[in-house]
Amino acid sequence: MIKSMTGFGRCELVSEERRITVEIKAVNHRYLETGIRIPKKLNFFDSAIRSFLKQYIQRGKVDVFVSYEDYTERTANLHYHKEVAAEYVEDIRQMVKEFGLEDDLTAARLARFPDVFTMEEAPVDEQKLWEHVQTALKEACESLVEARSREGQNLYQDLMKKLANIKRLVELVEERSPQILEEYRAKLTAKAQELLGDTQVIEEGRLAAEIVFFSDKICTDEEAVRLKSHVDSMAAALEQGEGIGRKLDFIAQEMNREANTILSKANDLTVSQIAIDLKTEIEKVREQIQNIE
Repeated sequence: MIKSMTGFGRCELVSEERRITVEIKAVNHRYLETGIRIPKKLNFFDSAIRSFLKQYIQRGKVDVFVSYEDYTERTANLHYHKEVAAEYVEDIRQMVKEFGLEDDLTAARLARFPDVFTMEEAPVDEQKLWEHVQTALKEACESLVEARSREGQNLYQDLMKKLANIKRLVELVEERSPQILEEYRAKLTAKAQELLGDTQVIEEGRLAAEIVFFSDKICTDEEAVRLKSHVDSMAAALEQGEGIGRKLDFIAQEMNREANTILSKANDLTVSQIAIDLKTEIEKVREQIQNIE
């Protein structure tokens, strides 16, 4: 089944220790482009998250938002640096002695000096934390894929209708071609009769040669056959399923090329209008294909 490149997925995991929320938003893009916003504490998972996403997403501009809250009582540890405090005390007492100052140093004041006390993050079990992040990421990705698949089914149905209409228009061109030649023969005969006044004088050989020349000039049989073949190829690719966006885009370009040729060869108002309708329908197909992964 084909998938759209547009979708949204979300997962929130809450436990007594933590809350992890993952949101994934995807839109159209020629290649896979990933933007990840995660808390500083989880920065070391950036590469792992990017690799994990590739299991679910092949193409599109994907933005991943991860939020993390730690509910444990001790997420940081307070550290007392005795050596730093001792240097402060020694230097301050030296200043008191040299400048005759009052020695009003207290433990409370000393504690406020830089680096006497520092807060350091408690050690993190990266493997355990990654398991939680991965679980949330997996559920968000599955939610995104489900949304993209639903939209892909809508795209599939719409494209199949458009392909059927393109084939119908091509068949109209094929049906019209013999009528154009017959009308051209009638016009030539009428013109010759008008000029010569006697139908017996008309040279059938020259008339046939002129019709053959005209037929070669306006013939779109090859273009029609190729265009119908491209329609069948695109329909088969749509049935094939995933990862076909670029292939469909190439086929659509070829379809447009054949429609342009039919339009350029058109020497008939009806065929010209059909060719314009063909180009319009193919352009609609191309627009829809841009949404397919």
